[in-house]
Amino acid sequence: MAEAADFPGTRPTPARRWLRRTAALLVGTPLLAGLLQVPASPAADAAVPEAPVAAATDKGPVEVSLDELTPAVPREGDTVTVSGTVTNTRKQTVTDAEVGLRLGAPLSGRSALDSAARRKDFQPGADGAEVGGKHVDKIAKLVPGVPTDFSISVPVKALDLGEDGVYQLGVTLTGQSAAQPYPQVLGIERTFLPWQPDGAETKTKTTYLWPLISETHLTAETGSDEQQTPVFKNDDLADELAAGGRLQQLLALGSDLDVTWVIDPDTLASVEAMTEGYRIRNDDGKTTRAGKHQAVAKQWLNDLEAAVKDEKVVALPFADPDLASLAHTGKGVTGSLSHLKEATEAGVSAVKAILHTEPSTDFAWPAEGAIDPSIVDVSTSAGAHTVIARSDSLRESQALPYSPTAARPIGGGTTAVVADARLSTAFRGDMTVSEDATLAVQEFTAQSLMLNQQVPGKQRSIVIAPQRMPTVSQAQAMAKGLTALQEGTWTQFQGLTAAAKAKPDPQATTRVPSAGAYPAALRKRELPQSAFVTFRDTQSALERFQVILTKRDRVVTPFRRAIDRGMSTSWRGRPAEATTYRDGVQNYLNSLTKQVSLIKRSDAKLSGRSATIPVSVQNNLVQGVENLTLRLYSRKPSRLKIGDGEYEEKQVKIAGGHSQSVKFTTTAKANGPVPVYAQLFTEDGQPYGDPVHFEVNVTEFTLAVMLVIAGGLLLLVLAGFRMYTQRKRAARKRAEEGPDEDPEDENGAAAETGDPEQPSDPTPDTAPESTDPSDTGERVDR
Repeated sequence: MAEAADFPGTRPTPARRWLRRTAALLVGTPLLAGLLQVPASPAADAAVPEAPVAAATDKGPVEVSLDELTPAVPREGDTVTVSGTVTNTRKQTVTDAEVGLRLGAPLSGRSALDSAARRKDFQPGADGAEVGGKHVDKIAKLVPGVPTDFSISVPVKALDLGEDGVYQLGVTLTGQSAAQPYPQVLGIERTFLPWQPDGAETKTKTTYLWPLISETHLTAETGSDEQQTPVFKNDDLADELAAGGRLQQLLALGSDLDVTWVIDPDTLASVEAMTEGYRIRNDDGKTTRAGKHQAVAKQWLNDLEAAVKDEKVVALPFADPDLASLAHTGKGVTGSLSHLKEATEAGVSAVKAILHTEPSTDFAWPAEGAIDPSIVDVSTSAGAHTVIARSDSLRESQALPYSPTAARPIGGGTTAVVADARLSTAFRGDMTVSEDATLAVQEFTAQSLMLNQQVPGKQRSIVIAPQRMPTVSQAQAMAKGLTALQEGTWTQFQGLTAAAKAKPDPQATTRVPSAGAYPAALRKRELPQSAFVTFRDTQSALERFQVILTKRDRVVTPFRRAIDRGMSTSWRGRPAEATTYRDGVQNYLNSLTKQVSLIKRSDAKLSGRSATIPVSVQNNLVQGVENLTLRLYSRKPSRLKIGDGEYEEKQVKIAGGHSQSVKFTTTAKANGPVPVYAQLFTEDGQPYGDPVHFEVNVTEFTLAVMLVIAGGLLLLVLAGFRMYTQRKRAARKRAEEGPDEDPEDENGAAAETGDPEQPSDPTPDTAPESTDPSDTGERVDR
């Protein structure tokens, strides 16, 4: 955002306090005048580096490291203490050295502050005169390569500060060497000293977003037990929650600050999943039980619930989906946008259930606050009415002499809350080095005061949106900077909702940048379209799978949340890991669907007119399945009819861990091999799983064979009838001749006169039908 070179309404400099300083600065007047009268263009003022300007190391033969400055924002009666180290980087020993402080004139604007931070070498006029006197730290000898500590304490009254504003404070090492045997400045480090001892005429309303966001930790996999034990990718989340861990520090530090909590509900859900038993997936694909971090997880959630009670909480959509990726590469893939609305609803439910507080869901936060029309459309598609942008994306088109209020309407009932880019990026980079953290804190407070003094009588509402996942050292530096602002006299903190409702500045830009203006570096880090194709395929497979389940929530909920996690903004810059996660979710779902399948069977032989063919279905899931139909059909119905036609269907319902044998009636029309297929279908007619193929070899008796058998039976009947008639005639003849007196003849006659033996009925061509399932490979006769 642009600003004038000088502060409108600045009070005149007290002559008495600056006469002494003027004489010392005369030699540098031309250079200083040039520095003070260069106004900043809107474009230049809006440009902000990705990381805060770091102190240059090439500042002379001696490297000066400023490790601590207290207080960050001094007041009347305070004593400013500066400490650090000096290191001789050359080969010659430095003698008669002393570390001193140099106070420059108050800077004229935010752009002038940027220029001062970028300067490397010592400039006599611009860097001011040394405070001198007893406020120096003398070092007799500075040998090469050996850091030497220093500490200087100066009462504020000795600094002789003038008007309110931001002063450049230089820490210099003055000394001499054998090659240059005269006193000279051999090294310098610059920082800034905000000076506002009395309350500001109008305080700046400031909103600071405090993010509790982590990477994706949970997989789609859960245990088969009743509690559905969650499975984590690793145990990294436990490290973040432990004492000194990233999330533990963010919670502890944020609890003492006036901030708006911005929470990813997936982070809460993942921590809650740790409060009970959980498992860790190993590199070999197996899981091991982890149980030593439940207490840490419970304590963190309890502390968070206490910290956010009655405080301002913003809930992001579940897993913090990458809105820019959805807009640029995902919108063209069917179903992608529907996940955003569902993730928003799931996020609200998670925050309410875990933290027992009502969060705001009216805010969408694209990566790095960069927006274009498509990102705005996607951001508001799930119900949000406010987009958190950043001033290096929504740049000012007019040469405003100040930074305008953050809120501004951008059309369609949508408000853009434009975070200040300088303040939002103040704590990027490596803050583990104490010097970097100290310089960042001083520049942060200085920029805040400079912004306030642009138009002292005009109150504005400013929003600061830092990086999504600050490191421990970054969070600690952020907390120091915010603490300094809270103790300052020019800032009034407020929540994000209040900032969004602030009256927009009529001169501030409301034009959303075009798609072509979106930073190429950010576009390269987006999820590819192939990622959303994978999500679509996974969702389709899930929808087909869930219709057969008796306990759908046990599968549907974990997979939907896993798909949300696959779209997370945290995957930016980690394409290989993102692909592995997406593929893992899809592969696991495929493995579950294959737990319900047809059991392969061997070919069968059918030796009669009809038979019963069994087909087995296996359910290796823990829960039962239903709404499945098994269809058996013949590829040659002219030879083998199944049921009443080409195929027959039967409903399938199987308990978990069981199998079922389904039997089909077949009728043979002609002999020979017949291909037979079995296929499962869902209730909507979609094929489920792979079909099973086998052959039925029909060996039915032909008509000619049946005629031969019938003829043979007829001959047997005729032969029997002839024998019967012959015996009848013989019996009548003996009766006419008289009885035989021989007992043996009587007995024999008696035997002959008994009932003749009747020929038995012909054996039927089919045995009684059996409905028992056939063993694998057995002959199917009926």
